[in-house]
Amino acid sequence: MTKIDLTDSLEKIPVKIFPDPQSGSAFVAREIAALIRQKEAAGKKTVIGLATGSSPKTLYAELVRMHKEEGLSFKNVITFNLDQYYPMDKDALQSYHYFMRKNLFEHTDIDPANYHLPDGMIPKDKVKEHCLNYEKQIEEAGGLDLQILGIGVNGHIGFNEPGSGIHSKTRLISLDNSTRIANAYEFGHMSQVPRMAITMGINTILKSKKIILMAWGQTKAPVIKKAVEEDDTEDIPASLLQNHDDCTFVIDETGAAELTRLKVPGSPANVIGPRA
Repeated sequence: MTKIDLTDSLEKIPVKIFPDPQSGSAFVAREIAALIRQKEAAGKKTVIGLATGSSPKTLYAELVRMHKEEGLSFKNVITFNLDQYYPMDKDALQSYHYFMRKNLFEHTDIDPANYHLPDGMIPKDKVKEHCLNYEKQIEEAGGLDLQILGIGVNGHIGFNEPGSGIHSKTRLISLDNSTRIANAYEFGHMSQVPRMAITMGINTILKSKKIILMAWGQTKAPVIKKAVEEDDTEDIPASLLQNHDDCTFVIDETGAAELTRLKVPGSPANVIGPRA
């Protein structure tokens, strides 16, 4: 009987598995650094879409280290963040403005005029115009060269909750209870978590030239399997990334635990990094 390799047939998005978040983050940081230096050598700016949450913290720490120890400059980098709670003052501790400043921006030489985040305090009647302008700013910057993503336990990317369409653009969205529960640790109690957020849309994300989604830990394992092995569906927004030509999932071993290649005897584990 011919042995069937299930890896290629089931994983519809390329997946790189690392032993731990630190080694996975170091890989992504090197990808970003190479892109920045390549574009800078060509006299161009690098436009990067950034994510918040727990997954990119180790990535930003590594980028800061590379800036301080290896001379990686962010002077020619323009960034656009995926999302922001609504309403949310930019100086609040839970604000993604605050998160980005404390985890990355304040520790590098990026020009404050070059980083952009949705405004969580824009008046409700101005939100639609603000979202349209955010899309326009991305286009005027030349489009996203690279989009960094995390993934929610319900499959959201950015704050595109289940049901978000593949053609959706930057907009105000209601947050799922599962998302609010998952993020309650930032606020002390779920009742304090905003019920809405402004987020880039799926269409906005898919316009990026390259996408890297990072995920760490056992809690993400079931949704990672659904996103990369099952059919694409709006019920699992991350699965819509199957429609992108250059998207990679970078995950750790625990996040990969439910993948068929790790559960079926004889399938290649394909763990890269120190154990390779």
